Amino acid sequence: MMYALAVPFRNLANSLLTAAVLAGVPQPVPVTATLSEWKVELSQHRIASGAVTFTITNAGSIPHAFEVAGVGIEQETAVIQPGEHLTLTLTLKPGTYEVYCPVGEDSHKKLGMDTRLVVAGGSDATSPGDGYNSTAMREPRATGPMAAAVPLPAVQVTGGGPVIQILPGPFPFPDSAAPILHAFGDEREGLESQVKNGPYSNNVAPASGTFTFTAWDKGAVRDSVDGIVEFSTQDGARWKLVLDRVQTKDVLHHPRFGGVIFGLYYHGVTQVHTPLVPTINSGVALWAFGHLYENGALVTDNAMVHVMLVSRTRRDGDFALACWDCSKNKIEELQLQILPGPGEPKFDAPGGFLFVNWERSHSRKLAS
Repeated sequence: MMYALAVPFRNLANSLLTAAVLAGVPQPVPVTATLSEWKVELSQHRIASGAVTFTITNAGSIPHAFEVAGVGIEQETAVIQPGEHLTLTLTLKPGTYEVYCPVGEDSHKKLGMDTRLVVAGGSDATSPGDGYNSTAMREPRATGPMAAAVPLPAVQVTGGGPVIQILPGPFPFPDSAAPILHAFGDEREGLESQVKNGPYSNNVAPASGTFTFTAWDKGAVRDSVDGIVEFSTQDGARWKLVLDRVQTKDVLHHPRFGGVIFGLYYHGVTQVHTPLVPTINSGVALWAFGHLYENGALVTDNAMVHVMLVSRTRRDGDFALACWDCSKNKIEELQLQILPGPGEPKFDAPGGFLFVNWERSHSRKLAS
């Protein structure tokens, strides 16, 4: 007589898993990945080759994603909303892999969300905390007698063409910006008020001026800038701005913005910085402190300055904003914004905002 033994499916699955472990079938290495503005943190930066399961959490305040690239593999996740998590299992061969956030055509990556994972051949893997971190990987420092000869990324920009002053007014694309504002949390209320009367409007006035600067991208805390701006505003005041220091914190909207960044795709729909600017590509973007003079008298030594050499956003004639997504346009528009420093009284530039645009700017890369 034959007897049938009934085994619940769940128990059978557990039994098979146990059998696989006992039989020596390797299980995926678990790695925890945490995404935030603007870094990628891994629980391990060196693992053995084979299967690995990433448990990825977006601990930031805006959407992010997760990508692993290297040794013949390039795999990314879907966009992960703030507070959510997902898993990604891959089989990795020995080698070095780049792990980063690909959101905004790699703009999040350029802002610091980039690190490395070393996959060793089996027993060569070491424990967590072996010295790998995103900052070290993004900012290698040259040492020894040849250190001074290492070229540093730099660009020199000279403005040219008509100049306009952008005055406070309504943002021309409120319907397009509205869905994106939901991702800005505590900043949403302030941004929504700028939709009605903000610094990026079609309320413009002709002005005049010159602007030349050189910017060096040396790493998050070692960037530098040297520049001078002279211009007249619609009220007849003559202004001079001297740039000699970058700012690496306390930047409006995102406190981790700062310094000098080349080749950034941001604003608009990119989930990078304020959406109350059309989507653009930048040749260079920098955040600096400046010495500001009005009619020859010093106003402040700590004016907060934002400069962008970006895709053309405005049309000829009335200089109205011509597009919500301007990222395909030629990079030929130079923008300058000046605000009072933290805790300082407002100066007389109308509304406290000043954008100056040179529609035919020129730039050249420097070796050092």
